[in-house]
Amino acid sequence: MDIIIDEKNAGKMIRAFTKQELGFSSAILKKLKYSEGGIRVNGEFVTVRYVLREGDVLMLAMDDREEDVSPYIVPADLPLPVVFEDDAVTVINKPSNMPSHPSFGHPLDTAANALAYRYRDRTYVFRPVNRLDRDTSGVMLTANTKLAAHRMALAMQSGRIQKGYIAITEGVPPTTEGVVDGYMHRTADSIITRETCDADAPGARRAVTEYSVLYANDRHSVILARPITGRTHQIRVQLTSIGCPLVGDTLYGREDADMPRHALHAFQTEFPHPADDRPMCVRAPLPEDMKNWIAEHFGTDAITALQEMDIL
Repeated sequence: MDIIIDEKNAGKMIRAFTKQELGFSSAILKKLKYSEGGIRVNGEFVTVRYVLREGDVLMLAMDDREEDVSPYIVPADLPLPVVFEDDAVTVINKPSNMPSHPSFGHPLDTAANALAYRYRDRTYVFRPVNRLDRDTSGVMLTANTKLAAHRMALAMQSGRIQKGYIAITEGVPPTTEGVVDGYMHRTADSIITRETCDADAPGARRAVTEYSVLYANDRHSVILARPITGRTHQIRVQLTSIGCPLVGDTLYGREDADMPRHALHAFQTEFPHPADDRPMCVRAPLPEDMKNWIAEHFGTDAITALQEMDIL
């Protein structure tokens, strides 16, 4: 990574420049210090106390190396729609029934495997900014460089990455718009399932989800859910807590003959681009299985209404 220093940044020490302009943490600078190539100016190795001058070429060893690549992510030629792509970030529309990354029983059928194949002609490190459950479809962000990953992590921590999910639920929420604000933790007898709990329960973490009912009848709802926090299974657990489990969610609800997975789709994500901070908004159209379920159980009026809202 080479940066030509302009008049604005002349006179700054490298330590100050990288923290203020690039958002580097002390940990990243420490890694750079001891990495191959390290920190150089005009080809010469320097310390973070070096005072930059206009026209200097600051060279930072941020490129991925073969030893950074996970041996467990094997390239696999899998269909994976890409919503947006550039040098810094790749945004995918992850299909349902596809895990985000390899695990026991899923070594070759994940989004990570598909991206490793897509970028097989270069040194590629899988860096998910957010992960989706295997059966949750939709927008998933991945960073293509160390710097992009760092900046996206900071954006996530500061609440600048905002996500919207479309959920089809059994039951109808008590209000057309609302906020579910409470606490969650892992259930005592499972490493997978979560449940709501009191604030002082072991492992309790606050979870907040905003929701809006887009369409409903007396039995089901189509809901736009906006998670403010990012807990595991947050939307599934919190909608269940207000009497609205996801259709087809066998973990927190029940099977559905017409929906073989839980009906949850990451519809939209807004984020600052890691290269220049410009606002980005990416969308993934509602998949056919959810669209067909809505048409079957709500009728054509629901399809028309959702089209007018630009959801379909």
